[in-house]
Amino acid sequence: MPSTANSTEDQWSSGLCDCLDDPINCVATCFFPCITMGENAEIISKGETSCIAATTIYYLLCSIGCQPGYGFLYRSRLRKLLGLPKEACKDNIVHTCCCFCALCQEHRELKLHGADPTIGWKANVENWKSQAVTVPPFFEPEMMR
Repeated sequence: MPSTANSTEDQWSSGLCDCLDDPINCVATCFFPCITMGENAEIISKGETSCIAATTIYYLLCSIGCQPGYGFLYRSRLRKLLGLPKEACKDNIVHTCCCFCALCQEHRELKLHGADPTIGWKANVENWKSQAVTVPPFFEPEMMR
């Protein structure tokens, strides 16, 4: 993901409750959180988990009340990907109590760092290639499908 942000490396670029910074995503996440989770997961996993697979898994976990663990998993991966400090307890609480806000924050962070979660991993890679954007070192070449 090409970084276009001037955000501090040790914190999120926007607050947890800044959902209305991206009103379209906010409304979409309120009605379809599973889709936002799927879109985020596809980018965070660098295409290894498809949007459809992650959406389905999150939906099934929601039906039995176990989705916070799945959200926490991807939030932790996003933290690692972007070099944010580990906060396992806080992330778990955030996905348990404020999952909509957490999903929106993660979506905004991905967009800020040059990825559009709504178009998927492959389309983002194609966009980066067509714009001759250098892919940051945390994306290994073999992961560029």
